[in-house]
Amino acid sequence: MERTGCVVVGGGPAGMMLGLLLARAGVQVTVLEKHRDFLRDFRGDTVHASTIRLIDELGLGEGFRKLPQSRLNNVAFPIPGAGLVTFGDFASLKPPYNYIAMMPQWDFLNFLASEAAREPTFTLLMEHEATSLMFDGGRVTGVRYRIRGGSEGTGSGAAGTDGTGTGRAATEGALHADLVVATDGRHSVLRRAAGLQPKQYPVPFDTWWFKLPRHPWEKGAVAGIVPAFREREAMIALFRDDYYQVGYLGPKGEDARIRSEGVERFRERVAGLRPDLADRVDSIHSLEDLHWLDVRLDRLRRWYVDGLLCIGDAAHAMSPAGGVGINLAIQDAVAAAARLAPGLLRGRVQLKDLAAVQRRRRMPTVVLQTVQRFMHRVVFVPLFAGKRTGVPPFLLFVVRHSPVARRLLPRMIAFGPRPEHAPAFARRPERPSATAEPLNLNP
Repeated sequence: MERTGCVVVGGGPAGMMLGLLLARAGVQVTVLEKHRDFLRDFRGDTVHASTIRLIDELGLGEGFRKLPQSRLNNVAFPIPGAGLVTFGDFASLKPPYNYIAMMPQWDFLNFLASEAAREPTFTLLMEHEATSLMFDGGRVTGVRYRIRGGSEGTGSGAAGTDGTGTGRAATEGALHADLVVATDGRHSVLRRAAGLQPKQYPVPFDTWWFKLPRHPWEKGAVAGIVPAFREREAMIALFRDDYYQVGYLGPKGEDARIRSEGVERFRERVAGLRPDLADRVDSIHSLEDLHWLDVRLDRLRRWYVDGLLCIGDAAHAMSPAGGVGINLAIQDAVAAAARLAPGLLRGRVQLKDLAAVQRRRRMPTVVLQTVQRFMHRVVFVPLFAGKRTGVPPFLLFVVRHSPVARRLLPRMIAFGPRPEHAPAFARRPERPSATAEPLNLNP
């Protein structure tokens, strides 16, 4: 019978961090990731100061800082007639945690996977898609999965960290576990299988992600998130080594209309919002180059059932407003590892343990979602109704003239409410060696 101590479904930031931490506690942990690798565009790429501090506490700071990245030193918005107004200056924070790192998420996930692979109790199975839960007497006892891509494999928890499972004649399987943790995102299959229904909050916009090239003379280690506002639309651009990752924000439910207008009209929208990028909009060859994100904001009333815990977006889908989703999910993983590792080592996690994780992480989630809902109401609803372009005047006044706001905003953005520290069992001395060898997911 295929069995592990804890099966984590979803190899995103929360899943990979939880897998690493539990493995360092000595728990047999298996992470199932449905994709072949981590190379997917248009994922959140901000690593906040609280996560950088956590990486240092785990003894991985040197390797992390060798990854390709740039530093975001402040958050500023262009205001007509006022230039750039800084909403969060991280220089006011204590070094070395006075910035946000900007890096492709796949580099960060590969880094975590490589470090976790050093632990003898860790297994990562790529192309293993969880399809349903298994129950025994009302308790979740494991997951059923399929191996994507038609590859052969048993999917055994002992198959090894490369996740290929080659040479075995099966494409579906079942993995029993003392605990299942759902980190499979806002469309969580496991959450739905457990009958957990989130409370939905209204969101006024969706996002269309795409790429625009950077000219050779524009390249360099420049970090930034450049927003632009116009009546009923907005856009943000994130710097990459050789391209911009651009998000066009429009009223929710407008995907069909935007696509019906054609690619030329979309290019005009981009050029109107960012005239400095108008010389490269022809690189949007067709509307197939757009990746539509149905933005959601929701939260489970109860994050668990017996034998199953949801964390990250599976427990609380976040809006892109503020870019806090990754940081919140990682903090969930730290709190979950600290409270669940003892029970997993004993072979039995009780409902009270799962409830303790939700109690610990509910407050930060509610606070950040409340802030996002406030931003939606005062910035985006008026914007898409054509009543205002940009940040409301009263917010500008507070940011410019309130010393408390100038101190609080950078810390809230960089650390969030109730940042977590690495549990003692997961801490290691800093290794003086080079960056960990990348994990070979597809030999």
